Amino acid sequence: MSKDSLSAAAAKSQQKAVDASKAVGRVAMESAQAIAQINQQAAQEFAERIQKRVSELMKTQDPKSAFDYVHAEVLQDASKEVAHYHQQLLNVLRSGNKELADIAEVMIQDSKADLIHFVNDATDNAPPGSEAYVSVFKTSFNNALQNFELVRAAMADSFANFEKSVESVGNLTATKGSSKKK
Repeated sequence: MSKDSLSAAAAKSQQKAVDASKAVGRVAMESAQAIAQINQQAAQEFAERIQKRVSELMKTQDPKSAFDYVHAEVLQDASKEVAHYHQQLLNVLRSGNKELADIAEVMIQDSKADLIHFVNDATDNAPPGSEAYVSVFKTSFNNALQNFELVRAAMADSFANFEKSVESVGNLTATKGSSKKK
C-alpha cells in the first residue's frame, strides 16, 4: 500500500468521523430543541390551567366542595397531563435514540469496510515468501472483525437498554398516575 493511498484513506476516515460527529450533534440539538418546545408548551398550558382552576376554586364557598373539586378535577387532570408530557418526552428520546443507533451502525460498518479494504490491499501486495506473515495477519484480521461485531452488538444492546429504562420510567409514572385516580 503506497504512502499516498494510505494518506487518502486516513483523510477519508477522518472526514467520516467529522461527518458522524456533525450528525450526532444535529440529533442532540434537535432533541434538545424538541424537549425545550415541549417544556415551553407544558408551562404555558399549566399556567392557563392554574389560572382557570384558581378562579373556579375562588367561586366555591364550602371547604368540602373545594376539597372535592381539587381531588376530583385538579388532581386527575394533573395526572393525565403528566402522563401526556412524559409520553411526548419519551417519543423525542426514542426518536433521537434511533437516529443515534443508526449513525453508530453506519460508523461501524464504514470502519469495518475500511479495515477489510486495508487488509486486502496489504495482503495482495505482500512480497513473495511472506505467506506465513500474511496468514498470521489475516487471522488477526478475522479476530478484529469478530470484535467489530461484538462492538456492534454491545452498541445495539446499549441503545435497547436505554430505551427500556426510559419506558420503565414511563410505566412507573403511568402506574402511579392511574393509582391516584382510584
